[in-house]
Amino acid sequence: MTLFVEPVSDVIAILPAAGIGRRMQTTLPKQYLTIGDKTILEHAIGVLLRQFCIREAIVAISPTDRWYHQLPVATDPRVSVVTGGSERVDSVMAAMRHTRTASWVLVHDAVRPCLHQNDLQRLLAIKNHTDVGGLLASPVRDTIKRAMTSTRIIASTVEREDLWHAFTPQLFARELLSNCLKRAIAEGAVVTDEASAIEYCGYAPLLVPGRADNIKVTCPEDFAFARCFLSQFANMENT
Repeated sequence: MTLFVEPVSDVIAILPAAGIGRRMQTTLPKQYLTIGDKTILEHAIGVLLRQFCIREAIVAISPTDRWYHQLPVATDPRVSVVTGGSERVDSVMAAMRHTRTASWVLVHDAVRPCLHQNDLQRLLAIKNHTDVGGLLASPVRDTIKRAMTSTRIIASTVEREDLWHAFTPQLFARELLSNCLKRAIAEGAVVTDEASAIEYCGYAPLLVPGRADNIKVTCPEDFAFARCFLSQFANMENT
């Protein structure tokens, strides 16, 4: 007789959602813009919670946020909320204080609504063969130009071989991520994402190839793309 053993729920997800998003040219924070019948934030959370090993999602919101608690997801017992900070790293650190029972922490941008389940599954699978962690990423395909400082004049063409676009989610061992974030902040390092703190402390995260349509909504054209992608995903699920 073969027994089925369910995977251990050892991951807690963090979604920093305290940003304002002025580049969207709207008074409503971009994570609360609606695509279909859900906000961008709800799309981002929903994909994560379909994975059994992710037992909880922690959303870090602004202390002046007046939208989150109006959402249906606010009553989901698997989702909790904390007060975030002025910078992404501050929000992540605030949420990290509530992850002590997890072995792994997965951080996902609240404004990346187009994450594919297959990509997420591949990222989660790296827990089986790394003690550090990794992130979804996509190889750079376009030619990259470096501009002269504070100008739009080309200084050089950047060799794109071995260059990758860093995406989220990013998955790291909880204790390692906590220690690296604390050290990077204390020493004044620039922390643009969780992987940068891990790298700063001398570790090498894995790059997990992911789909390029896992976009971050930061400006109006991104919003248009996200609407298109999510519409296509819905059509594929219904065929």
